[in-house]
Amino acid sequence: MDGEGRTSGLVKSAAVKLSAMGERTRELGTAMKDPHRQRRIILVIVCVALLLDNMLYMVIVPIIPDYLAELESEQSEHVHLVIHPNSSANSTSQDKINKNNLDVQIGVLFASKAILQLLVSPLSGTFIDRVGYDIPLLIGLSVMFVSTCIFAIGENYTTLFVARSLQGLGSAFADTSGIAMIADKYTEESERSTALGIALAFISFGSLVAPPFGGILYEFAGKKVPFIVLACICLADGVLLLTVIKPFSNRTRENMPVGTPIYKLMVDPYIAVVAGALTVCNIPLAFLEPTIANYMETTMHSTQWEMGLTWLPAFFPHVLGVYLTVKLGAKHPHLRWFYGALGMVIIGASSCTVPACKTFGQLIAPLCGICFGIALVDTALLPTLAFLVDVRHVSVYGSIYAIADISYSVAYAMGPIVAGQIVHNFGFVQLNLGMGLVNVLYAPALLLLRNVCQMKPSDSERDNLLEEAPQGLYDTIKMEERRAKKKGYRSAGNCLAVDENGVDTFRAQRSVSEESSGTEYT
Repeated sequence: MDGEGRTSGLVKSAAVKLSAMGERTRELGTAMKDPHRQRRIILVIVCVALLLDNMLYMVIVPIIPDYLAELESEQSEHVHLVIHPNSSANSTSQDKINKNNLDVQIGVLFASKAILQLLVSPLSGTFIDRVGYDIPLLIGLSVMFVSTCIFAIGENYTTLFVARSLQGLGSAFADTSGIAMIADKYTEESERSTALGIALAFISFGSLVAPPFGGILYEFAGKKVPFIVLACICLADGVLLLTVIKPFSNRTRENMPVGTPIYKLMVDPYIAVVAGALTVCNIPLAFLEPTIANYMETTMHSTQWEMGLTWLPAFFPHVLGVYLTVKLGAKHPHLRWFYGALGMVIIGASSCTVPACKTFGQLIAPLCGICFGIALVDTALLPTLAFLVDVRHVSVYGSIYAIADISYSVAYAMGPIVAGQIVHNFGFVQLNLGMGLVNVLYAPALLLLRNVCQMKPSDSERDNLLEEAPQGLYDTIKMEERRAKKKGYRSAGNCLAVDENGVDTFRAQRSVSEESSGTEYT
């Protein structure tokens, strides 16, 4: 009887648990039917993916150089004992050669992610435009999971190089589709800026917290543990994506328009200016990451923990810059170009002051200034890319954010390889002065964007077709949205409904239609 009672108790407990799980599943299903709650869940999934990608990008900074140095030391000692068992001559010169080779290997390893991401992003953008945003995001998370697992088990340079390159492949899909999904779900400019600002905060947090996170776990738990933790988070995010969005059962893509080809977007002068600004503003960060530690060691005699925590304080001004730009952009959207230009000037001034710092405390200030300026530029210009696509092309965002991904990748692909050579040939001071000057000189180019807010959001070929007749549910919804925008556009106040020549096209269209019907426009 006692056995039967325990069995029945276990059955009842299991039934209660299954009932609770079913209730949670129903609540999640109900939440996904609510558009606002659905957008929030999607934003969480995308932000976690961006956090993981940037943590994996930076977590190897304190781990891989030390790990490869140990492997190189073991191999060189073994070779030296085999070839010269009783000689120690030329060991010093051989050590220098080995160190130079190791530096080159580390630079190539760090850059391989950005290089492959740069090559794949044009293809991933086109793929995203064709199949939607959810499946590419799942592909990106899957590749990142495999890459992280390979990092954990890799024990030689070739394996680590493959893992790093795979991460670039995953990032080309996950980053682009994630940002594009946010732009697609948040159609209002203020909401879109806020959502992209939150995503940028997660990117910043992942990049800046990863080095101390990886360094501490590597020191006390070994090389595998940091990557295992990240792999588990990546797996959980992928399962959440499959559960919530259900990418393989989603058929909304069938009624969506065909996006503008990426090569046409690249030759758009407004998009080209934004893409150039994104590249230039990230050059100081990309070039300082591989060179700042050596400068601190030789100039300031900094300790390992100081070099590991170099960028962590910069997280707070970066978040502050995102917050201020979102708030100011909501009140004055026509000044987003100015916020971006101001950010580039701040980046330039901060970069020029880096070589003047002689202590760890002094160095924190210009690094915080660089990250604050990057936050201004990114938060102001990423929503501008989506707006430019809305008003000048077709409202499909895969290719446009692939261009943004390319812009970032150019800076981070050159950084680990080019920065060291510039420091070796010209010096650390000249490197920083050059980066600062480039940012200050590029800032006036953003004046080209000052009239972007006055463009009329109906210039795409697909929108013109909607004037004839809606085809499918998607066209019907989009036409209703455009009618609602036309009704409320005059009360918006900040962005006027005018075309590129400054003509109020809504008024002109209404006048023509009313004249044709015999009514008088007043």
